[in-house]
Amino acid sequence: MITKKNQKYYMIAMIAISVLISSFAFYFYQVFFSPNTLTESDVPAELKIPSNATFQQVSDSLTENNIITDVISFSFVAKMLKYQENVKPGRYIIPPKLSNRELVALLRSGRQTPIDLTFNNIRTQEDLSEKISKNLEISQDQFLALLQDSVYIRKFDFDEETIMSMFIPNTYEVYWNTSPEQLFDRMYREYNKFWTKPRSAKADSLGMTRTEVSTLASIVQAETAKKDERPKIAGVYINRLERNIPLQADPTLVFALGDFSIKRVLNVHKQIDSPYNTYLHTGLPPGPINLPDISSLDAVLDYNQHNYLYFCAKEDFSGYHVFSTNLRDHLIQARKYQNALNQANVY
Repeated sequence: MITKKNQKYYMIAMIAISVLISSFAFYFYQVFFSPNTLTESDVPAELKIPSNATFQQVSDSLTENNIITDVISFSFVAKMLKYQENVKPGRYIIPPKLSNRELVALLRSGRQTPIDLTFNNIRTQEDLSEKISKNLEISQDQFLALLQDSVYIRKFDFDEETIMSMFIPNTYEVYWNTSPEQLFDRMYREYNKFWTKPRSAKADSLGMTRTEVSTLASIVQAETAKKDERPKIAGVYINRLERNIPLQADPTLVFALGDFSIKRVLNVHKQIDSPYNTYLHTGLPPGPINLPDISSLDAVLDYNQHNYLYFCAKEDFSGYHVFSTNLRDHLIQARKYQNALNQANVY
């Protein structure tokens, strides 16, 4: 038999339980659905999760970069949604005012934001590796090791001297945690996309392989920054190749010497014992001396047909060149340029 006193206790207990349930419901709602990212900002934040990162590392990074306000509630939701065992590496752009549920859903899905990888003005393998490592999770040593792995690069039909030809300077959309091997595969696909049937046909008509076109293009690019002049300079070198005249390209000596601070090539430089010395050896050097861009590659494929065999920088330092069909006229122009260098104290 329930007494009035028992009824009173029962009602109190029911009210207490209702309050607790309401409190817990409100708490869970707050934990799951209240904003917890960048609550005082309207600017998205970047979060990079390294390969093999633990949940603790993710949590620490979110906290240290002031992306989340309440780490305890985030950890609780991550546990409930089993994200702690499903950390996915990558680069994520975190919008402001996401709830814990939304943040965990984003990170758990692996929907990372790609980056634009751009490389140009590259001279050496070390330069390329440094540029890649600045933008991706890949380390400079990792990438350089693959570039210099003769067995690995053979799968792409390149060798240590020609492998740089595979990297066509451009902007590519890639994921931050792309592995070195994945990037090599991607660059090989892009290389084959670049070498369309029309471009390949032009190379064939020149009697050149793709890598030989890249090698000549690298010399043309090193000779001038003026894109409108590159086809004309390419024509000079093709004329010399057809006549079996040494290219005598100063940039190849600079590459062989490994001293890119040289502004004036002297006779002593022309004696270096190197297959890249185009004063001593006829034909093309073994590989490119830089990473030729698309305009340089197309300048070779669409070279100007003319009778010039020589060119010399203009004495006005405009960056353009004077072209000659014979050595006598060339020497006259070269002397003018040398005098201008002397007056400008360039040695």
